[in-house]
This record gives sequence, structure tokens and C-alpha cells, in this order.
Amino acid sequence: MVSRSSKRRGVLIGMMLSAVIGGSVQPAIAAPVRDAGDQATTFRKTPVWSAERDIARALSVSLRDPRWREQVRAAALGTEDVDLQALTGRTASPEGRDLYGSVSAADRRIADLKGLPTSTGSLLRVRLGAPSMRTHLHAGATPWIAVAAADDDARDITAYDSRGHAHAIDTAHVPDRPLYILDIDVTKAHRAGLKVLQKAFTDKGLTSLPKKAANSADAASAAGWWATKVTAVEVNDDQEPWFKGAAEMFSLVTGFGQDGTARVDSVDMPYLDYDGTVYYPNQILVNWSTYKYNLADVVMMEDDDGTNYRALAQAITTALLTVTDQGTYIPLVNAVLSAIPDSWFTDDPDYVESWYTLAQNSSGRLNGASGNGWMTVEPYFVEQF
Repeated sequence: MVSRSSKRRGVLIGMMLSAVIGGSVQPAIAAPVRDAGDQATTFRKTPVWSAERDIARALSVSLRDPRWREQVRAAALGTEDVDLQALTGRTASPEGRDLYGSVSAADRRIADLKGLPTSTGSLLRVRLGAPSMRTHLHAGATPWIAVAAADDDARDITAYDSRGHAHAIDTAHVPDRPLYILDIDVTKAHRAGLKVLQKAFTDKGLTSLPKKAANSADAASAAGWWATKVTAVEVNDDQEPWFKGAAEMFSLVTGFGQDGTARVDSVDMPYLDYDGTVYYPNQILVNWSTYKYNLADVVMMEDDDGTNYRALAQAITTALLTVTDQGTYIPLVNAVLSAIPDSWFTDDPDYVESWYTLAQNSSGRLNGASGNGWMTVEPYFVEQF
């Protein structure tokens, strides 16, 4: 059996060769809760997690104020994710208002740790741990605040009570007490991160533009371009446990550009919300006019909190710029493997599925290399107006 860490390593290698789904929620079962302190969690604590932990502890203590607690409860019941900076910025409650400066500073630090620009804005979000907790979230209840673990395989997560004391929550089951999860807005972070990646690829010449048509005949045929379109897609396991909430899926696609330089394109897949569900996106996956050879690879991934996009982009570009066109499509594994530190294969984007040697005429159902998903594709000609 291949371990999760090995799968992550394999996908990140493939990701450099090539270019999210909400977690399934188990039924509410009483889960063991024990006093813990900061050694409760069994995963490697990242700097991002540490920044979240400090805010989670402060937020849990602030909920002793009934007025502020009710404002948070109303917000959590009304939406899936609550922007914590916005909520603390507009409240009239002293307990909540006092958190605003700390939350704003934490947002800026997390953005920097993830290699994102300061313009990314607020990132910290609060949400109800699971839908089954709604019945326990009555006006008199004081929920604990848990920090979503960076590692999906964590055996427990840390939650703080209204006194700031830490408790370990078993991740195998959804607890039967009200619990808020403090997490990052993965949608905003990963889309900002993809822009960081794509800008780095463009700046380094890894996203070359198609060559201009040389004559009138070529110009006529260039009045559009051939693409590969995804008509249906499904994954069996999105790698998201209950405490991580909704995931964000994306794919990285690569081949050799028309100038012979390795090419990488990021493709956002925001519709992939749940595993075990077939989606019909009709989404363009590959623009073949930008490729020299009739081959491309695709790796689908789910974003995690600890990813540093700026460092990731630097490693990708450094690796791919060492590979030169040899007149045929060649793999880039060795260059990427030597460029990526082992530490990056822990608590970073999760491998979901991969497809190799996709061609312009590929059509029908394509099963993924790891057996975790499939997609149906078809050639599609995009006409110019």
C-alpha cells in the first residue's frame, strides 16, 4: 500500500511535470475529548497553524461575553464561513472589537507565510465544525474553538474552551458538542496562490504565447484553436476529513511550449466540491495552440493551508528552466525531484489524481493513474469572433 506521504511526493513530482472538494462528514458520534495543552495534536505544527492557534485561543476566551457570543453564533448559522476580520471590525462588543488588531495582524502574517501578496486581504475564517452541531448551538452554549490541522491524517485536533484551556478532539468522529473551526479561506488563498505561480511561470518564460501565422493559409487556420474539454469528472476520495471543511481543487498542466521551453498552466476547478459526485463542467483544460508536441500531463490537487506559493514557484521555475528541448517530449522527473526539499512533501497540497500523455485527439473516459478518479474529455475547437 502506498502511504499518503509517498503519494504527495509523487504528485508534486508530477505537478512540476504537469500543471478542490468538500470533505465528507461522518454521522455525529460522541468522540473522546481529553485535556491536552499544546501537545494535543499529533501532526507537525506549521508557522501558519501557530498563527491560527493564537487567534483561536483568544477567540475562545472572548466568547465568555454573551453579546459577542450571540453575534458569532448568528453569523456562523447564517453562512458556511465567517470572515473573522470583518466580523471583529464591525461589532460593537468590546470583547470582539479588541480582537480586530490581532486578527488583522495574523491575516498579514499568514499571507506572508504562504507567499501571497498583502493585497490578498483577510484569510482567517470561522465556521461550524459540522452540520450536526447546529442542534447543540443554542444561545446558552459556549462553543470551543478548534484549529484545523494542517495534516489531514492527524489523529486529533486542538480545541480551546472559554478559559483558553486546550483539549484534544478525536478526528475519527464528529464531536457531539458545538465546535467552531478556525481555518483559512482556502478559496481566496489558493486562487491568489495560483496567480503567484502563473506570474512566476510567465516571468520566467514558462508560458510562451503561440507563434503568429506565417501566411494567409496559416492565418485562416489560426482563426481559433484546438482544446481539450473536460465534459465530466469524478474523484472517489478528495483527501478531506470532516474538520477541514470544503476543499479547493486545481490542476497543473504541462508540456513543451512552441519555443521549446517547458510550459506550466494552472487550471482552477472550483466546482469540485464533493467526492463521489459526478460533475459536468465543460471546462477547457488544455489549449493546444501553445504546445509544440501533441502531449501534455495533468495532475489534480487539493490545496492545503501550509503551502508557500512563492517558494513553490521558485522551485518549479528553477527545475524546469534546466530542461531543454531535445526534439521530442521528455519527462522532467529528475530535474524536479532534485529541486524539491523533502520537507515540502508533508502538510502541503494533497495528491488527488493524475493523467499522463493526454493528446489533442484524446476523447472518452480517461481513468486516473492512481485509480482515485476519472474524467471524460473531447477535442474542442474554439473559434475566434
